[in-house]
Amino acid sequence: MPINKVGSKGITDGSVATAEFADGVVTSAKLQNGAVTNAKLSNTTVTLLGTSVTLGSSATFNNEFVDWQSVITADGSTGTTGVAGRGYFINTTSAAHTFTLPVSATRGDTISIKDYAGTFATNNLTIARNGHNIQGVANNSLISTNRASVVLVYVDATRGWEFVKESNVADLQGPAFISATGGTITTSGDFKIHSFTGDGCFVVATLGNPIGGGDTVDYLVVAGGGGGGGYSGGGGAGGYRTTFPSPGCNAGSFPVTSTTFPITVGAGGSGGAGYSCNGTQGSSSIFSTITSTGGGYGGAQVGNCQVAVPGGPGGSGGGGGMTIPTSGGTGNSPPTSPPQGNNGGGGTGSPGNYPSMGGGGGGGAGGTGSGGSAGVGGNGGPGSPNSITGSATFYAGGGGGSFEGRRGSGTPGSGGQGGGGEGANMSTSAVTGTANTGGGGGGGAFALPSGGVAGGKGIVVIRYKFQ
Repeated sequence: MPINKVGSKGITDGSVATAEFADGVVTSAKLQNGAVTNAKLSNTTVTLLGTSVTLGSSATFNNEFVDWQSVITADGSTGTTGVAGRGYFINTTSAAHTFTLPVSATRGDTISIKDYAGTFATNNLTIARNGHNIQGVANNSLISTNRASVVLVYVDATRGWEFVKESNVADLQGPAFISATGGTITTSGDFKIHSFTGDGCFVVATLGNPIGGGDTVDYLVVAGGGGGGGYSGGGGAGGYRTTFPSPGCNAGSFPVTSTTFPITVGAGGSGGAGYSCNGTQGSSSIFSTITSTGGGYGGAQVGNCQVAVPGGPGGSGGGGGMTIPTSGGTGNSPPTSPPQGNNGGGGTGSPGNYPSMGGGGGGGAGGTGSGGSAGVGGNGGPGSPNSITGSATFYAGGGGGSFEGRRGSGTPGSGGQGGGGEGANMSTSAVTGTANTGGGGGGGAFALPSGGVAGGKGIVVIRYKFQ
């Protein structure tokens, strides 16, 4: 039969264990108000968030039940690995910091982060995912706004950690990348390359964010090479300007906006038609605020061999004409930093002394053109290598100068590596600059009616991270 009453004197303190009761038999109706005291129970405390609380008493917990830790001062070399249920004040006054999420996580785990000194914009905080997704994407998050605070909660393997509270945070979604059209588009790894061999437009539809591709690109802008002189200096290479390779793993250093950027690809200058005609300067190539100047023209002999014309100025200077000593053209004109080219070499000779004559070589992006000497044309200056397209290519080599060519033998100047054309000899015409390298045209010789020849057309290449 049921027991109706057990007196308090019949139960000593702590003697009733939970095993003595069948599940669910002790209901509130069975208890007399105030009769069951802590002294009658074997366990009289509970632990909440690491704090022991006596039954029947009260306790105060931090807001949102966060166990806030001491301030972490970032030193730029070591990071912090978080623990679920804790909050972290991070001071990036002196350096950026990396906060790494726990390697193991369970649904409902939370972590709080606060910018202690209001310096996340100066020294960013990177939240490293540690194998988990962040908001459904397998990428780290970057916090780059001052006074930011965030709360992350773990959901599951698909979504990973979600930001459930954000304050003063600019962007915490998944990575975004530049999307653009224009030119001939190729890819190299995670980068997209737009190559313009003629005029066109680079149209930026959308920009990236800091954890994706950002809003910067790399560029190569090469102008048209200068034309070779009719008799005898080589044309200067087109101006060469580039950001590649840029800092930050070649991820781009030139900012763009969501707009249309007209692209101008400079043509090569024409060669001097006869022995008394200079070449002409190449045309400029343009992308946004970047202008590369056309290569300087190659100089020529004028009239009855008493006068010779110096090489023209430009991205790289043209080679000087022969007959009397003349200077090469000035490179990096107008000046840019870093320089867009180099000077051309001078021409040499004396009136009537034909074997003594030699035209100067045009300057190149990688060096000056050589001066002409007796019966020898100056070599064009070397160009510069660039791998912005994914493969190493030389651009902007200077054109070679020629020698007099009417009497005796001689040696024409070679074109600079990077599309520079060779100068003429007694039986072979000068060589034009290679198209889309900005190479200078070779200088002409008196014995050949073709005279100097054209410089190579320029090129514009734009590269950015797209995935």
